[in-house]
Amino acid sequence: MLGPVILAASRSDQMRRFVSAAPGTKQVVDRFIAGETVDQVVPIVVDAADKGLEVTLDVVGEDITTVEQSHAARDAYLELIDRLKDLGLGTKAEMSVKLSMFGQALPSATTTLNGGPSGSAEQFQDGHELALANVRPVVEAAAAIGTTVTLDAEDHTTLDSMFAIHEELRKDFPQTGCVIQSYLFRTEDDARRLAANGSRVRVVKGAYKEPAAVAYQDKAEIDKAYVRILKILMDGSGYPMIGSHDPRLIAITQELARRAGRKLDEYEFQMLYGIRSDEHLRLAAEGHRMRVYTAYGTDWYGYFMRRLAEKPANLLFFARSVLTKG
Repeated sequence: MLGPVILAASRSDQMRRFVSAAPGTKQVVDRFIAGETVDQVVPIVVDAADKGLEVTLDVVGEDITTVEQSHAARDAYLELIDRLKDLGLGTKAEMSVKLSMFGQALPSATTTLNGGPSGSAEQFQDGHELALANVRPVVEAAAAIGTTVTLDAEDHTTLDSMFAIHEELRKDFPQTGCVIQSYLFRTEDDARRLAANGSRVRVVKGAYKEPAAVAYQDKAEIDKAYVRILKILMDGSGYPMIGSHDPRLIAITQELARRAGRKLDEYEFQMLYGIRSDEHLRLAAEGHRMRVYTAYGTDWYGYFMRRLAEKPANLLFFARSVLTKG
């Protein structure tokens, strides 16, 4: 019941200030956020690789309000790719991006964006075009070092734009991935389309506050939808990426993969940094591809609040830390 309240708080500036100032916040944030800088996250990537794990890296932040901020997001990912280049990990270290950080939701208006591929100014009519222009060089740079990018799903109002950008990028970079969310009514249809065209698809339950008109509100219904979507993806021609910490869903995934005749390298599990770390290692030891979603950066608030909303134990851990420090 607290989940929707926490998700609403994730967009509150007043709550952001309160949580940021709470005495136990840093201890809990450090559990979910790998660091604030590239220098801090690179050793974590290397350590994960040494343990047989793979990573997808997320520079945290969303809901930008200026074109300049969209440039900064693009440049942060380009800096990350430059640092990954010397590690030689290929697809063992990929990236996840939120298109809202690249300007997707900026108001519709003609915008001049400097620093295009030719160095000249370019004009875009809306946030969708701006986001595509910003994310393309990130995808190009990732491909140049042998890795790829996954487009994260955000709230339902952004998805048509995200899928259109995904389709456009795949024309030149077919390994570009995307994310679908089982709590949305539309997702089974999206899964059928993506599975048929051979996409890399991460399926998650969903972590945004969505209305009953577009999303299941009951956990059991969300889980049932997740299993239906898993079956669609496993039976399709794409590459499923299972974003879940739920032991039951992990077991179901393994059984559906077996029935579909998939080898262990024809799908992968993904879990969040700081959650069920022992399970990361167990799955990797069994020969599964196990990718850890690793977020870093200074704009951690929205990401952090969604982690609290997803699981009551996370909220209790935060509350205990605040009380202890207080």
